Amino acid sequence: MCKRKYYRHRVQRSPGHLIINLAQSVYVRAMVGRYYLYLFLLLSITSQIINSSSQVKQYIEVPENYKGSFPWYLGKIILATDGQYNTELAGNDEEIFGVDPESGFLYALKPFDRERKASYTLQVTLRKGVEEEILSQMVTIHIMVKDENDNMPVFTENTFYGIVSKGTKQGVAFMHVNATDLDDSSTPNADLRYKLISRYPARSYENMFQVDPKTGAISLTEQGVSSLSKLEVKHFKLEVQVKDFGDEPMGYTSVANLEISVAENTWIAESPVLLQENQKGGYPRIISEVKWNSTELHYSLKGDFSGEVFRIDEDGKIYIMSELDRETQAEYQIEVSAMNDEDIPYADHLLIVIKVIDENDNTPTFPQDTYHVDVTERTTKGTLLVHLTATDADDRNTKNAQIRYKITSQEPKLPKDFLFHLEEHTGHLTLQDAKLKASIAKKYKLEISATDLGGDPEGLSSTCFVFINVIDVNDSPPVFVKNKFAPFLIPEDAQTGMLIITLTATDEDEQIENKIIDFYIQSGNEDGTFGITTNQEQSTMTIFLEKDLDYEQTQEYNLIITVRNRAELLGTEYSPTSTAAIHIMVVNVNEAPVFTQKKYEVRVPESAQAGSVILAVEASDPDIYHQAGLIYSIRNDSKRCLSIQEHSGKIQLLHSLDREVFEDTYTVQVLVQEKVTVCRCSTRGFCKIEVEKMENMPTISSALGILLGTLGAIGFFLIIIFAHMSLGAPSKQTRKSDTV
Repeated sequence: MCKRKYYRHRVQRSPGHLIINLAQSVYVRAMVGRYYLYLFLLLSITSQIINSSSQVKQYIEVPENYKGSFPWYLGKIILATDGQYNTELAGNDEEIFGVDPESGFLYALKPFDRERKASYTLQVTLRKGVEEEILSQMVTIHIMVKDENDNMPVFTENTFYGIVSKGTKQGVAFMHVNATDLDDSSTPNADLRYKLISRYPARSYENMFQVDPKTGAISLTEQGVSSLSKLEVKHFKLEVQVKDFGDEPMGYTSVANLEISVAENTWIAESPVLLQENQKGGYPRIISEVKWNSTELHYSLKGDFSGEVFRIDEDGKIYIMSELDRETQAEYQIEVSAMNDEDIPYADHLLIVIKVIDENDNTPTFPQDTYHVDVTERTTKGTLLVHLTATDADDRNTKNAQIRYKITSQEPKLPKDFLFHLEEHTGHLTLQDAKLKASIAKKYKLEISATDLGGDPEGLSSTCFVFINVIDVNDSPPVFVKNKFAPFLIPEDAQTGMLIITLTATDEDEQIENKIIDFYIQSGNEDGTFGITTNQEQSTMTIFLEKDLDYEQTQEYNLIITVRNRAELLGTEYSPTSTAAIHIMVVNVNEAPVFTQKKYEVRVPESAQAGSVILAVEASDPDIYHQAGLIYSIRNDSKRCLSIQEHSGKIQLLHSLDREVFEDTYTVQVLVQEKVTVCRCSTRGFCKIEVEKMENMPTISSALGILLGTLGAIGFFLIIIFAHMSLGAPSKQTRKSDTV
């Protein structure tokens, strides 16, 4: 718990924000008769007062090592209270400070030493009595001791020892000298500068070394780099000086010895390093070693490897940490660097090439397990049937990846064995004998082997199978049984999926492979209106309706159908009978009229007179080629209050509306139909009208409705019209499908 002292004195209110700069001032009180004499002597004291809503902070900076008289007055304490009160001083544990009871000045009883303590914090409060309440805000006084250059820099060693290697680059630090200064490191008092002041041997060696004045880094000069490799001198002695106060000429200094030994350049490495793949156990294993001579030294590895496959220790020994796989990576290039403490390399990095020696640990593999080849009876001797290629992941420059091919079996051996030849180096499979007959054997099975080590029995091998199909010549094109037809009449409202026609084709070839045929709609179906299904067993094709028809858009289709063999047609061409033409005509179907609006809304005032047009509905006929006139009528008008003009669709009031008579909603139906003709059935559309009773509403009209009326003081009726369609169309007339 901090000590508190109480001082009885009069204080006067001071401004809320005040900065006082007392340039080297000491407050001195002297007794002259009955009066006091106050003197201010210059002492470099700075006081700053900052008032905040919660407390007052006062900052005072004082120099250390004060040699004047005591008490040493530091500055006046600024308190926002008048009168005589007790001053409580907290934080004065060492009893260095006091408060003058008459003037309210803070004073010190002894000098400050910044190296022992750099700052003090005091808290000042006012009380009427010792235990009575606090009368004003607390004042926190921060006293900062300003540093004086009163400490000499000291080297951490009397003698520094270093090693420099021949080959070290200019300006790369191989050692550091260090000194400390107890003064404030943020001031020039502890801002240290290093320099070399003597060298042995002297004369031509004077400019070989240099020291960084701020860091103490010792390095070679340009002259030192060129001279070091030529000289026989192996040892240098130097003196290094450190001075504080930065680059200013004044300051304290001290000196230390520096002894530097010269080492030979050993920065070489064995390369390439050969490592066998798949080596088991014995990890980590030393594979190479590098050496650099210097006082400050560590090594680093960098290269095209992941993780910690390779590692280097502090002595320069390089280790492999796990087994290698040549097929994953056959060569590694590792950069080894010798670095100083600042991670700067002493010399160019060494490149170590590591080559992985191959082991025959991979089997030749074919990209496919089986191959299928089709040959005809007309295939000639020496014809290339297939090129077989196996790959081996081992080193292609060794016998481990030298592959030889061989036919190990042929089934069946008809009409004899060795009907085929396989070139052992290239893998080219050719026809050895031009006597293939489908009547003797339709299929041959060959087992092929690929062996590495140049075909050595000790080599690794794998197999694949080649299936050779002997087929007869396809010389008969498929033709349609019938390829000309009368036009097909299809109503536009025909359902999708409707069968149009089934076509049949024949092929005179004997082999099933030559009988496989495909049907195509060559033209006329670009929009995909029609689809097809095929039956390979029966050689048929069915055309059906895939999409809805629209007479108003397309009235007819001309489809060109072709049939083709899947196998290549040899010695002949497709005839006109391999093509069929289908002509389809779309029959127009009468369509119901359509209202232009699904919902109508109108408000009618009670004051509307009989005969007023309150709304006009409108419909249109989608038939563009056979448009008929439309007739409108009203249904379910139970109140008999509305009428409609049959040609215009205008709805009128038969009599004025009385809201006491009508319900909140009044519903009627509006019917629209084509004018009935002798050859055409009529179609109908229905419109639902809902009438709501509304009070004090303004009049509005819909997009197609006409609202007549005036605002009335009594009220309005809201009429909402919903349109929906119901068709009474002629029955669909569908032609039966044809099968030919």
